[in-house]
Amino acid sequence: MLNAFLAGTVLLTTTLAPPADVSWGLTPSEVEPGGTLHASTYAAQGGGCSPAGPVTSPGLAAPLRWTEGGNWGHAAGTGKATTRPGTYTATFPCMDGRVGTAVFTVLGDPASPSPSTSPSPGPSSHPHSPRPAPQPDRQVTVRPVGAPQTGGGGTATVSVE
Repeated sequence: MLNAFLAGTVLLTTTLAPPADVSWGLTPSEVEPGGTLHASTYAAQGGGCSPAGPVTSPGLAAPLRWTEGGNWGHAAGTGKATTRPGTYTATFPCMDGRVGTAVFTVLGDPASPSPSTSPSPGPSSHPHSPRPAPQPDRQVTVRPVGAPQTGGGGTATVSVE
């Protein structure tokens, strides 16, 4: 009898799929070399998520850590851009399995070498002597006039006869 009852019963389940895109912000979208980037997401609003790891990108000097939190599952953090100009993709994993993705640009000409990687100038036909290192300003010590020159500053006694 139980089998007959179960045979006529249909079990319905619904699973809500999370939105495909993660709603989060990485600002500014164009940053100076070595400039600061800010990431932010809200897990409880509009497709945001709870981060499961830092934001990573070849365009970041180091992974951007989520160091701020707040209402509505807010997570945020700041990081530094690399000094190499170019367009980069930043990503981070969400606790629900999604991956947040954003594109940002480090300003400058990617074809020109950065100052740290430019070749050093070759020998010059006009030899010059290197500039000496600047010397610190020397200050003359000034000793106050008073006690040592006047006998300690005590009062003099005068005897009148």
